[in-house]
Amino acid sequence: MSKVKIRNRPLKDNRHSLYLDYYPPLRHPKTGKMVRRENLKLYLYDKPKNDSHKKHNKETLLLAEHVRCNRQLDVQNRRFGFLSDDARDADFIQFFAEFNRKKQTSLSDQAAMSVKYFQAFAGETLKFSDLDEFLCEDYKYFLLSGPGISRRGRPISRNTAVSYFAKFRTALKEVYRRNLVNEDLYSKTDPIDPKETHRERLELEELQLLVNTPAKSDLMKRACLFSALTGLRFSDVQSLTWNEVRGYKGKYSLQYFQEKTEGAENLPIPDQAVDLMGKPGSDSEPVFYGLVYYRLKDFLRKWLASAGIKKNITFHSFRHTYATLQIEMGTDIYTVSKMLGHKSIKTTEIYAKVVDRKKIEATRKINLDLKG
Repeated sequence: MSKVKIRNRPLKDNRHSLYLDYYPPLRHPKTGKMVRRENLKLYLYDKPKNDSHKKHNKETLLLAEHVRCNRQLDVQNRRFGFLSDDARDADFIQFFAEFNRKKQTSLSDQAAMSVKYFQAFAGETLKFSDLDEFLCEDYKYFLLSGPGISRRGRPISRNTAVSYFAKFRTALKEVYRRNLVNEDLYSKTDPIDPKETHRERLELEELQLLVNTPAKSDLMKRACLFSALTGLRFSDVQSLTWNEVRGYKGKYSLQYFQEKTEGAENLPIPDQAVDLMGKPGSDSEPVFYGLVYYRLKDFLRKWLASAGIKKNITFHSFRHTYATLQIEMGTDIYTVSKMLGHKSIKTTEIYAKVVDRKKIEATRKINLDLKG
């Protein structure tokens, strides 16, 4: 355990400053560097010239000793937040922007927009020390009011507000983990409940129709069908490399790092999915080399039109298709949850609700003439 002692350092004007000495040194929660000294920003007169100087020295020593005792207790209880006092005066918005950039896993601009909306609410800068529970709640209501700060000025939807506030709360969790604030504002602030929306998916017959429909890009067609057979997100399909493919015919699997949840996954996949990968390349080469997100929208629109399917299908719809087809065909929801890489079964239950609606629709298709 570190011992805390008061030390002094001579100054040029017949005074000396006081600082605390930690031995052994402590690791700073923000920089990770070992810290030995803490400047108390207090000073004493070397040779007091009058009673005022003597009183100043006496009261300053008492204050320094009070701080030293508190620091010793903090060290004993492993509370090192005092080392971040300087960091608390730093700009949270700058931290938020940098944190989002590092977390971003796709070409979407949602991460940057979430910072812009917070700036529209809080201003260009905000100290860590100004973060509190009331500010977090006020920001939540700001987002729920549906502000529109983009060039078109369109109000954001509730689900966009959900996403932006979730990114803000994730940053709050990291801020607390690094001891940049004293309160766990992430735990104290509830997320915004999402508004349930219709999740577009394909029926099995429609999926087969797409298989039989020629497409302008064989690469994008194979990638979409691969997602429908494995349930993988675009980011995971795009980053998949050949050294992550394991097994042999009848027992293939993928060992990969899931981009969104940052979890190591082992996913069994069918032989047909492997067939869609094409000719194997070198270990580090992407399986779907050249796949880019921004070209998908136009590709899907034309491919679906050629197949005669009038649905608003995105790449993520193939993941929804995989999940709902699995549940419809009898796979239990816990297995589907594991296959999708969900951290919570509640996320998977969304797909079960889709299937329930289909079951209700199915019961209405059989009508008997009970009066006859």
